Amino acid sequence: MSPIRLQTYLAHAGVASRRAAEKLITDGRVSVNGATVSVLGTKVNADDAVLLDGIPVVTQTSFLYLLLNKPPEYICSSSDPQGRRLAKDLLPAFIEARLYNVGRLDYRSSGLVIFTNDGDFAAKISHPSSNIEKEYLVEASGHIPDTVIDDFLRGVVIEGVIYQAKKITRIGGKAIRVVLIEGKNREIRRVFSYFHLHPVVLRRIRIGNVSLDGLMEGASRPLSPEEIGGLLRRHSKS
Repeated sequence: MSPIRLQTYLAHAGVASRRAAEKLITDGRVSVNGATVSVLGTKVNADDAVLLDGIPVVTQTSFLYLLLNKPPEYICSSSDPQGRRLAKDLLPAFIEARLYNVGRLDYRSSGLVIFTNDGDFAAKISHPSSNIEKEYLVEASGHIPDTVIDDFLRGVVIEGVIYQAKKITRIGGKAIRVVLIEGKNREIRRVFSYFHLHPVVLRRIRIGNVSLDGLMEGASRPLSPEEIGGLLRRHSKS
């Protein structure tokens, strides 16, 4: 292996996406041959000893791509100081590869989350420029006025940030389906709160060409080659 950047090495090892790996490095959590590395741009060779938090990092020989139907009250994180349940612990126990979630759903939200050890794949489909649609089912505690839908489609400015849905379909007085592109952090919850609404159900039901398709809550399945290829094709068209 020719020398490659440390963040690329970590991504290939399935530790995190390249962007997340850069933060691991700058936080001083990575060492190479016994020396902590905190400067980006460092390159490593195949025979270098790379450790994350003191644990050896080994590059992956094969990649895995799993779809999880996350229940509410699970957190998308590798650990949680508050002791909340982790979504990754719902994945099959026999999988030894270190998988991490591509994007995330907040603690109270449910639905589709993709897990992988392919850092390049994760970076491509999670980057805002990918323009991959993400569709959510939202049920509120009260009636959702048409004016809220219209404003969300036009774009709502909250604390200097623009939140704008690509498409919204009403499926009931209290329920809508929302399609987002970028999907800013807690976007739907922030918009609902702005209009003094409370979503009692917020479930992601689709990312690009990948949908839950009857997958039971808490269950997972591998992504098909067609689903993986479809996500990458959508990225390449952005």
